[in-house]
Amino acid sequence: MDASLCIAEAKDDEYGGMSIFIGQVRNKTKGKPVVRLQYECYQSMAEKEMKKIADQAFRQWSIGNILIHHRTGTLHVGDIAVIIIVSAMHRAAAFDACRYVIDTLKETVPIWKKEIFEDGEEWVSAHA
Repeated sequence: MDASLCIAEAKDDEYGGMSIFIGQVRNKTKGKPVVRLQYECYQSMAEKEMKKIADQAFRQWSIGNILIHHRTGTLHVGDIAVIIIVSAMHRAAAFDACRYVIDTLKETVPIWKKEIFEDGEEWVSAHA
């Protein structure tokens, strides 16, 4: 996932601010070194849920554009797993909507994460 391409896609000169959240694969969980992650999802339901989240954000804040992208498959340390971009006329709406989008995505979108360690693997809650 190329963050600069996502930013270019969400950019609109009508809006003065963009709030960007990038979630990447970290190298440790609870002190254990992470080798890689495996993300799986229920694709059609995930897309519907992300659209519902975006629609709610548009209703709640005065914002211009929303980009929501979450990868699936095998990801390694440092890879971008999720990117959320919200553009708005003013920063407060962009920040608030961006936080709402990532928090709600983690709660409602059917995406599952397996962490692979040197000594095993574990499915973990995406809500953490």
